[in-house]
Amino acid sequence: MTSYYPPITYIVPEAEDGWLLKTILLRRMHVSRKLQSRLKLTEQGITLNGRRVYTSVPVQAGDEVAIRMEQETSDDILPQPIPFEILYEDEHILVVNKEAGMIVHPTHGHYTGTLANGVVDYWRQKGEAFRFRAVHRLDQETTGVLAIAKNPYVHQHISEQMIGNRVDKTYLALVHGTPEPPEGEIDGPIDRDPEEPHRRIVTPDGYPSRTKYRMLESWADGSLVRLKLETGRTHQIRVHMTSIGCPLIGDKLYRHDVYKDIESQGSEPGNEAEADVSLMPSFERNIVLLDRAIPRQALHAFELSFEHPVTHEKMTFQAPMPEDMRELRELLQKGRYS
Repeated sequence: MTSYYPPITYIVPEAEDGWLLKTILLRRMHVSRKLQSRLKLTEQGITLNGRRVYTSVPVQAGDEVAIRMEQETSDDILPQPIPFEILYEDEHILVVNKEAGMIVHPTHGHYTGTLANGVVDYWRQKGEAFRFRAVHRLDQETTGVLAIAKNPYVHQHISEQMIGNRVDKTYLALVHGTPEPPEGEIDGPIDRDPEEPHRRIVTPDGYPSRTKYRMLESWADGSLVRLKLETGRTHQIRVHMTSIGCPLIGDKLYRHDVYKDIESQGSEPGNEAEADVSLMPSFERNIVLLDRAIPRQALHAFELSFEHPVTHEKMTFQAPMPEDMRELRELLQKGRYS
């Protein structure tokens, strides 16, 4: 027997009397045509007043339209008892605070130890069946708010909000230097670096990319910056902040230009961590010491806001700045890094 998740329902108002069922599904319940096709294949996938009908039938005011999705599991993900912090959970969504160093989803060479492995195990321990569907991405070393959809309808709905720029994603970053001006928008197209394909660069031929920023605090050698993504390119914040001369502290991929000078003075590329800082000018020394003070890029997904796909409530989730970034902030305040 097919097992279903609880139904998602809609009561037809007077103004929509006579509409076709498929129009209600698409325009009012925002069920994509692809998902409608999938729901039609199951006995209780789409019902009108509890009965299975063709989606071409007209509806009447007061009718109850319901969709039911089959229960799923992530059979390709090995359950592992990996702890993670839950910020919010209901029958449709799980929101977590991802820690640094944790990969979100298994990839080639990383089949275990990911957030997905821990979430799948958590659901199994609760006796629940869901497929792991992260609705957005965070880099392995980036911390903060991450939303996970529990069914294809929720995933589709939030994805459409993201495409329509109706999901607000706000980050906190500790960067080298001081942005000038202290508040603005970086509008710089991004694409792969042809010389290093794993890196991204700002290039006129790239994909449109926009990041709004506002400096919250500033010290002699760095700043705390609040950033809001207007687009969602890979490494967007890291690339954009580097492009304005304020790379993220601790970032080993998008580094400050002073490392080019350090390399030219004899340090082997990639081995600057071994360089003798006592021989460096104070400006270079402070940059290197700050980068050594945190083992990752100092980037945190602080806030995520979107409309709940089922209740339609505007929801906002926040994760406090992690300990390693708080400690780095204190170093910047003191101005002593050795």
